[in-house]
Amino acid sequence: MATFDDFQKLDIRVGKIIDAEDFPEARTPSYKLKIDFGGETGIEKSCAQLVKNYTKEDLKGKLVLCVVNFPPRQIGPTVSEVLTLGVPDRDGECVLIEPERDVPIGGRLY
Repeated sequence: MATFDDFQKLDIRVGKIIDAEDFPEARTPSYKLKIDFGGETGIEKSCAQLVKNYTKEDLKGKLVLCVVNFPPRQIGPTVSEVLTLGVPDRDGECVLIEPERDVPIGGRLY
């Protein structure tokens, strides 16, 4: 069973997607994202399987939650530096977790 201390080890922050590109080299349809977290974290890259529910244009400017303290992960020819969080819809496709209000980027989930 996970403890509260385990949860505290995760650094989950609000970021703003500033760019989304096709990722044709991925095994499953995906986008390469650039996400701005402001402050010390700055701009990080992420790869996400979002093509079923979002266009690239839908994603730009969207606020999302990401785990920013996992080690980078090689995905095909690119590196994903943060894990963008989502939940499955009825078809098992990713739906992003988004703040309902306009909150500052870089804010930590608690």
